[in-house]
Amino acid sequence: MSNKNNCMSYPFSLFPLPYAYNALEPHIDTLTMKIHHDRHLKTYTDKLNAALEPCTHLHNKTLEWLVCNANSLPTKSRKDILHNAGGVYNHIYYFAGMSPKTCKPSGKLAKAIDCEFGSWEKLVAKFKSCALDVFGSGYLWLVVNKQGNLRIVKTHNQETPLSRGFCPLFCIDVWEHAYYLKHYNDRASYIDDWFAVLNCDFAQKNFSLF
Repeated sequence: MSNKNNCMSYPFSLFPLPYAYNALEPHIDTLTMKIHHDRHLKTYTDKLNAALEPCTHLHNKTLEWLVCNANSLPTKSRKDILHNAGGVYNHIYYFAGMSPKTCKPSGKLAKAIDCEFGSWEKLVAKFKSCALDVFGSGYLWLVVNKQGNLRIVKTHNQETPLSRGFCPLFCIDVWEHAYYLKHYNDRASYIDDWFAVLNCDFAQKNFSLF
């Protein structure tokens, strides 16, 4: 999925994991993956469909359109649509952004990282620090801004970076349900495990579409 070519529209179906539930072991445990995907993402998907059901004029709109056009949504259902559309969008990016076959960035993305942060290792260190600094529930993203520069941005709850004009490359979910079963309240260890399964091919694909 990229924020520029996804054509999902109502009724939204549950995004299928691109790997088995246990594929990211030992970094992301199987039970957390099952609960996170089959319950949390499914709930957002079902609630988004329920909120959109009476809004027939929105049935042909993409997920990206919904999160980027808040003022065009019906006032009565705007909050529910935005919250659940954001929940679906963010979780799809999170799950697609992990892989059992991880690698470091290469090519143009690697050059952009070196230019902006100094090195991949320095980006990892800064990203981890920022992820630890997210208060409460939310996500941390690596994005490209309108000027083509890489930025690390925080979003709270189910806000998306699209609503701020950014092109996302990857994100980490720092809601506690993403890591509590294995790591309890040790977010730092979870971040290290997440980096061990980061799908840089996914990030590079998104960067190439910018």
